[in-house]
Amino acid sequence: MQNDFTFSIIKPNAVRTGKTGPILAMINEAGFEISALKMIHMTLAQAESFYEVHHGRPFFEGLVEFMSSGPVFVMILKHENAIEEFRKLIGATDPAKAEPGTIRKKFAVSVQMNAVHGSDSYENACKEADFFFSGIERF
Repeated sequence: MQNDFTFSIIKPNAVRTGKTGPILAMINEAGFEISALKMIHMTLAQAESFYEVHHGRPFFEGLVEFMSSGPVFVMILKHENAIEEFRKLIGATDPAKAEPGTIRKKFAVSVQMNAVHGSDSYENACKEADFFFSGIERF
């Protein structure tokens, strides 16, 4: 099924402030199955490569500096209609506009430090998951 998984990152600010456990609990309680998970600390070059699609935009440098500023958790999540359901769970990119009860409303600091990333399409979920996980790391 083309939409049974998505990719997510728990961002450095959420890891640094001890929000990983509560975020993972919300993901689990929403019925998502974690099929791959690891903690990494991206180098600046890795962050630049991952966010290459945004190269040249005004926020690019700040984004890659932030995403390489500390450890993150990267994960592949399974769920029926995973991309759409996960984006509902995480809420709007701007935490001030996120619905109550969403991950970003509860744990985000700002648009950039919004606690989590979630893929916005099946194509991006595939690309993003492939960036961080080999075939033997997925269940």
